[in-house]
Amino acid sequence: MHQVDLHTHTSKSDGTFTPTELVDYAIQKRLTAVAITDHDTTEGLDEALSYAADLSKQGKPSLEVIPGIEFSTEYEGKDVHIVGLYISYDALAFQAQLNAFVDSRINRNIKMCAKLQEADIDITYEKLQAENPDAVITRAHYAAYLQAHGYVKSRQEAFDRYLGDHTKYFIPREKVTPTQAVQLILEAGGIPVLAHPPLYHMGKERLEKLVASLKNAGLMGIEAIYSTYTNQDERDMRRLADKYDLLLSGGSDFHGDNKPGLDLAVGYGKFFVPEEILDRIKSARS
Repeated sequence: MHQVDLHTHTSKSDGTFTPTELVDYAIQKRLTAVAITDHDTTEGLDEALSYAADLSKQGKPSLEVIPGIEFSTEYEGKDVHIVGLYISYDALAFQAQLNAFVDSRINRNIKMCAKLQEADIDITYEKLQAENPDAVITRAHYAAYLQAHGYVKSRQEAFDRYLGDHTKYFIPREKVTPTQAVQLILEAGGIPVLAHPPLYHMGKERLEKLVASLKNAGLMGIEAIYSTYTNQDERDMRRLADKYDLLLSGGSDFHGDNKPGLDLAVGYGKFFVPEEILDRIKSARS
């Protein structure tokens, strides 16, 4: 049975594999398709798509690279992520909105670096950029920086002391709503998918309220297969998909070394997304 992975990250956001390396690794894992869904950026898509196309021309094993994105949004004080699959990412209006997100993120990072300087940490946004060229800077990059420069012994300590939501150094950034993210993906011709709902710890009624409102806004899919799901989580997601007539999707949420033990295509060992899941998504596009 052929296998796909519809939720992955590269070094263009908070993964550690370059887009080219991720394509090579997906082929090594014998995937037939991989979606690159970096956080709030499409910077890695040209590289991945071009490289995969060149390999195909050379007669190498074929791999479909699905252009995607993962929007970080906020809903009633909770972080909620919306994945977009098959987006026309080079559309001018879509890129203009992404540039606005980047500007917001940069301003937040400058302020957060200033806060960390108050703790006698030698950090600036420019230094973070220098160590992570071409990447969208996230808290994972801060954690790596703090560990590499001896301020903490582990990335978990970095979050506990400096980067977590409830530390005095954390500065939240402006986020779009889940509904706005769904609309942006639809306007770019993509398939909007609610990512890993069990991770939001909302409770069934509150989660169903979110799903219902997003369905009305145009949500087309829900992540029913995911690396950390229990059997009950998957049953619950499939039930929501049936109730609200949503497509099933699934992805490992691969980040390379930034999520130790979580591997492409297999998650923590038992994860599997059959190609039939992608076939249904493709049918919904036509």
